[in-house]
Amino acid sequence: MPVVGAAAETNVLTVFAAALVTALATGLGAIPLAFARHNPRAWIVGGSAAAGVLMLLASGLLLYQGVSESLGKTCAGVVAGVFAIALSARWLRARDDWHFDALRGAQARSALIIVGVMTVHSFAEGVGVGVSFGGSESVGFATAAAIAVHNIPEGLAISLVLVPQGVTVWRAALWSVFSSAPQPLIAVPAFLFVEAFGAALPVGLGFAAGAMVWMVLTEVAPGVLDGGRDRLAFH
Repeated sequence: MPVVGAAAETNVLTVFAAALVTALATGLGAIPLAFARHNPRAWIVGGSAAAGVLMLLASGLLLYQGVSESLGKTCAGVVAGVFAIALSARWLRARDDWHFDALRGAQARSALIIVGVMTVHSFAEGVGVGVSFGGSESVGFATAAAIAVHNIPEGLAISLVLVPQGVTVWRAALWSVFSSAPQPLIAVPAFLFVEAFGAALPVGLGFAAGAMVWMVLTEVAPGVLDGGRDRLAFH
């Protein structure tokens, strides 16, 4: 554990600021959509396909990092992630009166699942930032910079799901940042308790990866395969 004192206080502020930047970077992913033409069906199909690919790539990176730390813990996290998100989705499907921003019904439910899963994923990234600062400040900044860059396509993935269904670009950017809000919140305790959080990191990485893969296969891919017809009810 880092030494408590004036230096530690400065370190805590540095860790929080670095993780906050990674969270804000997620909102940059929505910017390209501000310059795109509006074509509902093409947006829904193409946007969903692009979002699915980005999420699968992110899941692969999480699994790679987790397995490099612990295969067993990562696999346990994957199973827990799939189980948790499957139960959550089942509960969400039990109702059809969901509201999410400008969305209603099935569209709102899908958006809730996607933003929810990406938010859970952010916990693992926040732990990664905090644990890396527990090693050294230079490693911490390098990790935070890598996660900030990684967060931009994640914000794009979220925006590609929301904007084609009627959510404005700036609100999609806000939801993207919201999905990364756990990063600065969890990075500080992870920094202060680096050993405990470091041991649990592979589980968190596997959990996030399993949840995202499940979401792509059950929520994103069906919308692509049916040509976006089920999602055009909002329009």
